[in-house]
Amino acid sequence: MTSHVEAAAAARTRGPRPTVRLLRHLLPYWRRLLPAALASAGSELAAAALLATAAWLITRAAEQPPLASVSVAIVAVRALALGRGALRYTDRLLGHDGALRAIAGFRTRVYEALVPLAPAGIPAFRDGDLLTRLVDDVDAAQDLLLRVLIPSAAAYAVATTTTAVAALMLPQAGLLLALLLTVAGLLLPALVLALSRRTGHAEKAARAELATYTVDLHRGAADLAAYGARGRAHERAHRVGAQIAALEHRKALTTSLASAVVLLLQSGATVGVSWLALHAHEAGALPAVHLTVLAVLALVSFEALAPLPAAARRLAEVRASARRLAELFDTPPPVADPPAPVPLPTDEPIGVDITDLRVRHRAGDPPALDGVNLRLPPGHRVVLIGASGSGKSTLIAALMRFVPYEAGSIRVGGRELRDCAAADVRRVITGVTQDAHVFHTTIRANLLLARPEATAADLREAARRARLLNWIETLPDRWDTLIGGDGATMSGGQRQRLFLTRALLADPPVLVLDEPTEGLDPDTAAAVLADILDATRGRTTLLITHDRAGLAAADEIVTLDRGRIVPVA
Repeated sequence: MTSHVEAAAAARTRGPRPTVRLLRHLLPYWRRLLPAALASAGSELAAAALLATAAWLITRAAEQPPLASVSVAIVAVRALALGRGALRYTDRLLGHDGALRAIAGFRTRVYEALVPLAPAGIPAFRDGDLLTRLVDDVDAAQDLLLRVLIPSAAAYAVATTTTAVAALMLPQAGLLLALLLTVAGLLLPALVLALSRRTGHAEKAARAELATYTVDLHRGAADLAAYGARGRAHERAHRVGAQIAALEHRKALTTSLASAVVLLLQSGATVGVSWLALHAHEAGALPAVHLTVLAVLALVSFEALAPLPAAARRLAEVRASARRLAELFDTPPPVADPPAPVPLPTDEPIGVDITDLRVRHRAGDPPALDGVNLRLPPGHRVVLIGASGSGKSTLIAALMRFVPYEAGSIRVGGRELRDCAAADVRRVITGVTQDAHVFHTTIRANLLLARPEATAADLREAARRARLLNWIETLPDRWDTLIGGDGATMSGGQRQRLFLTRALLADPPVLVLDEPTEGLDPDTAAAVLADILDATRGRTTLLITHDRAGLAAADEIVTLDRGRIVPVA
């Protein structure tokens, strides 16, 4: 699986930068995001204009002019005060609405990119690391909008406007303000970004590692306790947590120092502009009211720039997340669809013919399957027996187009499988695989995954055939009973019958059942096998198992050993 990650890294170096690619995924939502950015800039401009107008009004009122000469300023102060609140509310409303819609669409794109990788390409990413990419890294796109782009656009709009107004009143004051705003708004964030870049990469890697440890601890808690390794596992997780805390402290220190520099620049700009304005006023080149306005403009112009150091730090984290998501998007699927897929027949029953099949997991490795010949006649139940490592799961993966085959042929209903789209193959050939999962939701929701449009009658019939209906009807909430994650509240036999019910509800032309009795005691396994063979009567079925007991009702039994079909002993 390492080759998938290496291929993704090579594709990323040839393509556009990951952050640019992330923005391209969000661009379709610009019509919702642009009004939010304009409202944010308008809110900050209204705040600056409010203070500047209020300063002008107070200074002018001290000269005791006629009321008519300040009436416009009075109305402007009221309008700006009300407008600022309205624009701030609009900014928050539109910004979060647009960002959440963009993230929902982007998260869907990420899941769509994962579908062709499952299950053969997924091991290239560890479970906890993959979870971090799906949650934390995708959420970083939201921060790119709400904490980086929109605040930066508002800050630069305010800085540009206040500098232009100051330059119109007093050119040398505008020049000084422009110089200091450039340092605070461009150079300082660039420095924070450079310092945070390495920290951001390290933190993302550490968080992914911590998530991996957490998943491993959750899944293997019993084994760790049994072998006395729980303390070492906790210590390793605590060590990674301490590393994340240290990185967070370093980021906070960088941002705090940058914010302090912004305050110093703000103080310097206010003092410098005021000093220039006083000299101009003493020379008779600047009215007193403009002196106050210039001082206030110098003060408020930096208020909008205050979030920029934090935005630069967050941008470094977003870039790290974008790079990790680019690796996921660039990971090639184990099996590529043909340019012009051939449609598969959906009439039942259909047969499968496997001829001289050879499958190799990696180039240079010995074949996992070598010269396999197997025929599934329409409507027949064929049982494939083999020990662990004999190639049974590889055969299932090739049959469902999860892995490619380098030689031989698989024909379904007369069509060559490699000429068909993988999604079409899995609609025709599906069932129960070893990695089947029970979700922490109701029985009904778990079953409807197989066929969302299924009616209550369909659910009852599938459950009846899988011998699960009687148990469901004894539950207090029946079909709406919540079952724990991965079937924690169910027995092993009930869990396998739930999988069988789901497979029967999907009603594929070819049903594949991979080790449906794995982990069950002999009596329960025999009962489940008997129920399976009874429920699949008249359906093209391939049943994979390592147990020979309870198979008398099968139409044919074949044995797989070391990647080859051998005669049944």
